[in-house]
Amino acid sequence: MKKHARLFFLAATALAFSACEKTDSMESMVTPSQSAVLYATNNSNGDISAYDLKSSNMMTTTFATSSTAADGVYFDGSTGTLLQVSRSSKGIEGFKVTSSVNLGGILNVALDIDGSKDMESPREMAVSGNFYVVADNADVDKNTATPDGRLFIYQRNGNSFSLRNVITTDIKLWGITFIGNDLYAVADADNKLGVYTNFLSNTSNMTLTTSKKVAIEGIVRTHGLDYDASTDTMVLTDIGDATNTQSDGGFQVITGFKSKFNSVSNSGTIAAKDMIRVSGPMSNLGNPVDVAYDGETKTVYIAEAGNGGGRILSYTNITANGDMAPKMNQSLAAASSVYLYKK
Repeated sequence: MKKHARLFFLAATALAFSACEKTDSMESMVTPSQSAVLYATNNSNGDISAYDLKSSNMMTTTFATSSTAADGVYFDGSTGTLLQVSRSSKGIEGFKVTSSVNLGGILNVALDIDGSKDMESPREMAVSGNFYVVADNADVDKNTATPDGRLFIYQRNGNSFSLRNVITTDIKLWGITFIGNDLYAVADADNKLGVYTNFLSNTSNMTLTTSKKVAIEGIVRTHGLDYDASTDTMVLTDIGDATNTQSDGGFQVITGFKSKFNSVSNSGTIAAKDMIRVSGPMSNLGNPVDVAYDGETKTVYIAEAGNGGGRILSYTNITANGDMAPKMNQSLAAASSVYLYKK
């Protein structure tokens, strides 16, 4: 997910929010952030977890929703709305979360924004203005030999979402993120990264081919991705062999991403020497399905779906290839998506 993820503001007695995530609006940080919250979804009970990264004891608040499974997550700081892609209801749902709560507790949230239930197997969500794009990884033609997927483009108006159009893709989908007007998407089931330029200009139902697609050397199977504009850094996750959910995952950090991506020809490869890879037994990475990157603190946050039943992990001081233990290691059953919100 997107997402990249911006962080969530928890005051001493209230929750307040403002965003930095998988959208096209990623401003450079001028002064250190005063608040930072990581949102996480899961496919175990459909609730949303919020980790106050500035608190000394990692205070966690759980937003209990009516969904039983969820994926992509996003926070709209301008309206105080927390949104997630519900895999159980097959649509986007939004909740107002600006009221005072007891920190570290569980808050039941009522559905505030809703829309049509059009999707089959929704995953990551990317946001650009009032447009919310969700990747659906269901096999469109029911032929596993021909990779495909769908991008559902919703427009938000007040308290509702309306489906504008559906794009059928030439790759199997999972993670997506906007960089400006271009939508980047991982090709689930292999090590490819594709881009659809000026994506939202495609306003009708259609089949769309990637404008460019490159391989990422060292990755077995991509899932999550996140881009930080302030540092021009892309991070991609690798779940490895899908049958091994405990120990063969990793992630790769590509600094100077735009020039490296642009310098590789279509169907070419970004070489392993042009990135840093973290993997190994100390990392607790088995099935890292989503990632958020904080360019200010150079921290990678991971939604790990498999290892230990599911975890939320973070890594800092990533300077060389190899294995490293996570700085943050919080259990979250069937973790599916992360979104970092800073203010």
